[in-house]
Amino acid sequence: MSRIGEDKLATVFGASGFVGRAIVAKLAKRGWRIRAACRRPDLAGYLQPMGTVGQIHPVQANLRYPNSIHAAVAGADLVVNAVGILAPTGKQTFRAIHAKAAGDVARISAEAGVARLVHISAIGASTTSRARYARSKAEGEAAVLQAFPNAIVLRPSIVFGAEDEFFNRFAAMARISPVLPLIGRGRTKFQPVYVGDIGEAVGNIAEGSGEAGLVYELGGPEQFTFRQLLDLTQTWAGRDRAYLNLPFWVAKLQAALTWPLPNSIRPLTVDQVRLLKSDNIVSDDARSDGRTLAGLGVANPTAVSAIVPDYLERFRPKGYFAHYRG
Repeated sequence: MSRIGEDKLATVFGASGFVGRAIVAKLAKRGWRIRAACRRPDLAGYLQPMGTVGQIHPVQANLRYPNSIHAAVAGADLVVNAVGILAPTGKQTFRAIHAKAAGDVARISAEAGVARLVHISAIGASTTSRARYARSKAEGEAAVLQAFPNAIVLRPSIVFGAEDEFFNRFAAMARISPVLPLIGRGRTKFQPVYVGDIGEAVGNIAEGSGEAGLVYELGGPEQFTFRQLLDLTQTWAGRDRAYLNLPFWVAKLQAALTWPLPNSIRPLTVDQVRLLKSDNIVSDDARSDGRTLAGLGVANPTAVSAIVPDYLERFRPKGYFAHYRG
């Protein structure tokens, strides 16, 4: 018996990234053939064991070069754009990746006759935001829907999973720092969504879920303040650091002073501080319209407590499996 997606081809841009990997895994499980498009396919061989022999094929693609987009989408039934950056580096700017490249993927996919396009954006995308990240995400959404009106746009809140950039970052910080920054008194609200649930939603869209041309907002089953998330992070990482209250202007100054450091070790960028001024939760309009995970067939989204404690255990003073040793 053939599986649902068998003989169907999906191109996933950003397939080697955190969200992209989850999408590849879910599509592969449903039988889709997958063209895993990424800048370094030679380093993406770990994707192949997610499927059967020959089911997942890494290919080279750089969204700043339209020719590589053309090659990657040729013959595809489904295209997913999961490319995104948290901070700009060199030519990988917010506008280049989130706006222009997103529009190019949509335009070229439409020209190639692709049946379905899924674009990964972010909650908080807005043309009026002071954060360049949020503005570029909004520009990308507009470009996508103009070029491919039947596209489905997904806006997740902060995404958690074993290799996330939120819980891991603050747990690592708590391991070496005597204090943790509590920006804006830690009142900003978040609705963390599990990366596997995003992959499941894309898999459902591939099989017909979702309404074309709509923007869906993806959040988990619970809302937390920034402080509550830091409290949980410390509990699961076995740490008890004090909090240093930082007004937004002080946090921005600190972020500006650390600008020369690599993004991997900077606590936060100025843009991320600006984002913290707004809640990052599913809107009332999205809930009332059914433009949520439930509307995409994910009826029981995964709770933070079901996943995060396991992968934060490595940050405990005695490391993994410390609880077995007493």
